[in-house]
Amino acid sequence: MLLKKANDLLRSYFGYEQFRQGQDVIIQNVLGGNDTLGIMPTGGGKSVCYQIPSLMMRGVTLVISPLISLMKDQVDALDKLGIPSTYINSSVSDKDLRERLSGVYHGKFKLIYIAPERLEAPSFLRLLQQIHISLIAIDEAHCISQWGHDFRPSYLKIQKLIANIHPKPVILALTATATPQVREDIRQLLHIKDNHVVVTGFARENLHFHVVKGQDRDLFLLDYLKKNSGQAGIIYAATRKEVERLHRQLVLKGIKAGKYHAGMPENTRSQYQEQFLFDDIQVIVATNAFGMGINKSNVRFVIHYNIPSNLEAYYQEAGRAGRDGEDSDCILLFAPQDSHIQSFLIEQSDMDEQRKENEYGKLRKMMAYGHTESCLQQYILHYFGEESPPECGRCGNCTDDREQMDVTVEAQKVLSCIRRMNEKFGKTMIAKVLTGSSDQKIRNFGFDKLSTYGIMSEKTQKETVELIDFLTAEGYLRPTDGTYPVLMLTEKAAAVLRGLQQVKRKEKVSVSQVVEDDQLFEVLRKLRREIAAAERVPPYIIFSDTTLKEMSARLPMTGEEMRQMKGVGEKKLEAYGSAFLTEIVRYCKENGIERDGRFDLKNVQAAKPVKQGQTPSHHITYEMWKKGMEIAEIAKERGLSARTIETHLLKCPADGLPVDWEAFIPENYEEIIDEAVKEAGTERLTPIKELLPEEISYFMIRAFLEKQKTV
Repeated sequence: MLLKKANDLLRSYFGYEQFRQGQDVIIQNVLGGNDTLGIMPTGGGKSVCYQIPSLMMRGVTLVISPLISLMKDQVDALDKLGIPSTYINSSVSDKDLRERLSGVYHGKFKLIYIAPERLEAPSFLRLLQQIHISLIAIDEAHCISQWGHDFRPSYLKIQKLIANIHPKPVILALTATATPQVREDIRQLLHIKDNHVVVTGFARENLHFHVVKGQDRDLFLLDYLKKNSGQAGIIYAATRKEVERLHRQLVLKGIKAGKYHAGMPENTRSQYQEQFLFDDIQVIVATNAFGMGINKSNVRFVIHYNIPSNLEAYYQEAGRAGRDGEDSDCILLFAPQDSHIQSFLIEQSDMDEQRKENEYGKLRKMMAYGHTESCLQQYILHYFGEESPPECGRCGNCTDDREQMDVTVEAQKVLSCIRRMNEKFGKTMIAKVLTGSSDQKIRNFGFDKLSTYGIMSEKTQKETVELIDFLTAEGYLRPTDGTYPVLMLTEKAAAVLRGLQQVKRKEKVSVSQVVEDDQLFEVLRKLRREIAAAERVPPYIIFSDTTLKEMSARLPMTGEEMRQMKGVGEKKLEAYGSAFLTEIVRYCKENGIERDGRFDLKNVQAAKPVKQGQTPSHHITYEMWKKGMEIAEIAKERGLSARTIETHLLKCPADGLPVDWEAFIPENYEEIIDEAVKEAGTERLTPIKELLPEEISYFMIRAFLEKQKTV
């Protein structure tokens, strides 16, 4: 009963028909009064796990998060859904703080977002003891563990808070990046029972991971941004200096880019961040100071120009792409020498020796990710403790069909030159010797007398450096520690020099377009941006890209049909339904696109939310169907499309209304559909349809899939 009510709230507030994997289990645990730890990937819908219970539980839900920018985003989004909430952190003025604290005391809010540092204020703790807190949600729970990649000492105060609140609230800890060691640490620190740990898996089916190595990173980056102009993305660099350089380069090339690092004035950082959230700029170049808590759902790519310090940080940062479930790229521009930056940062930190050694171990595993030739997502899942994850079939390694070229001779020239230079120089000096540069330093060292001097004069220094980077990435060369790394030969190099091993190099990775062009989608995106600007909120808070794409694919022409789109809840339907329906119908009319024989503006109907006690629309359809009316008759009678009537009927079994499945799926078709489903999977209907005879409709396929849920 409780879960059914939770499902109804999911539909009416958030516009989704069913919970994602793990959400229902976590919500049941919370509503049952059980402290719970939820491990879900970024974009997996962690916030719903406490937002839905907050609507069902007495009192308020306290959300503890280190992500100040996320708090505002979440509160803005909840406001659009009609859920009263607020946030309290260092960005709030004294006047607003007093008003919000008064609102908390008088029970004005269902959710209160706070930074963990707020727990150090005695006056705030006294206030919490005067209100009824039913649930404490701890976001980014890995911050409580000293072995987590973003340990925050202020998180340790949460335990004291819990001990001083009576009656004790339910605790829900949530994170996207927790190794088995971190997971166990969180569980023990918060006293959560082992059987109340919910792990949904770390795989992100819509993310496409790629490692690009041995190539000119700047050139690849510019090509990629040109090919994917108009799509939002984040470019991470390891240092402020690199952020400044890349930003300057992109702006000079005419790319709308912002920048973000801790050395910038706060108001400048905020300005660039807001421009990015509002789609005023395409990309933002940033250090890892950016992105924590950025809830922007339509980030289509995340590119790491330098390697981060560990896989937890990498997966969290890469996971900011595709939060809306749409296909997105996660690209690492791998250069082994970048590890020295991360080693330097670890060494200069104030961590004790045990933690430093732990961080060095994590860095080695991050480097191994750059070198691996196996499935990239599989490697990540192994790291997070999944024992036998399958190959993803979509990452750069799984889909790599580039031809290999034999570069053994060129490799021998490079390796031989390094040996003759006594393995005491970096790649720039090595390239100059190989290409026959007249640099004075080369003459001073006497390198112009070496047999390898000018041996690769047919190549440019840039091409030669790329080859050296490739040999380093493949483990033939090892860079030393330090600010200016020296390249040394490895055992693999010795085998190449002796002629015992060939060196094969694949062609350069070519850039691809992450999103296909869709004219109606762009029209709807423009409308969304106009509405967002008028309401002073980021566009994705109005509707996600996923919702707009579904609209452009299914062409809803009535409010009732609009209600069927994912992400269209009652409040948003009431606020924005007419505007988007008008644009869709107008587009169809101007382009001669008919759907069910209709594209006239008179068909635009802004459906009103179902009021309490009112018969749901699909129940009315069901009663007409039970009286023997055909789908086409019901559609005509109700002024709806046949597709909407079909959807109504398929929703009925979930409400306990029996249907005769044979009326939807002729018995002789079931076996054929079953075979097609086994081959194509259930993620999309089109691949299934393409395997079936023409007479089997999409409705039959949908009915078959719904029937399987009831069997």
